[in-house]
Amino acid sequence: MVTGSVYPEVARKLPAYPLNTPRVVFRNLGNGHFEELIEEAGPGVAAQHCSRGCAFGDFDNDGDVDMVIVNLNEPPSLLRNDVTGRGNWLKMKLVGTKSNRSAIGARVTARYGSRIQVQEVTSQASFYSANDRRLHFGLGTAETADIEIQWPSGAKEMLAKVPSNRLVTIREGGGIVKSESFALELNSVRK
Repeated sequence: MVTGSVYPEVARKLPAYPLNTPRVVFRNLGNGHFEELIEEAGPGVAAQHCSRGCAFGDFDNDGDVDMVIVNLNEPPSLLRNDVTGRGNWLKMKLVGTKSNRSAIGARVTARYGSRIQVQEVTSQASFYSANDRRLHFGLGTAETADIEIQWPSGAKEMLAKVPSNRLVTIREGGGIVKSESFALELNSVRK
């Protein structure tokens, strides 16, 4: 979450309401609760800015989610996620044929082990921001995921045991039309 006051004049009159504030990251504890992280999330999160928008995506294609932040009256901030964990992941790019080509409105359910994640393709994320349209699922130790896609056209598509650590392009009604593995890049980055 990015924050910042609306007017610099407020901070000058009321110092308790500063213009620049730290960003906030919450960790999902998996039990319906979250914990707030600031210092643990790194200096890019703890740094104080007046920020307006935040977008997420794998900007460097290394398998984890990075973020870019729009700041007021200063350049944007790119916060790269360089965690060295060994968790598996799966990215999906959807291409509509009967639905809109960008697949905006498509709903994807990933089932792996005893877990379920659901994401939707959207055209925007927050104020001044648009996330990467490629959906990113963290799979932990799971090496495959069963995928269900509800396309905007109303069609449903099921894909069984899709392998992890790759970007798959899925065409509506045609299944996986492209699969790219980034394993070599990941191994060189994480050594």
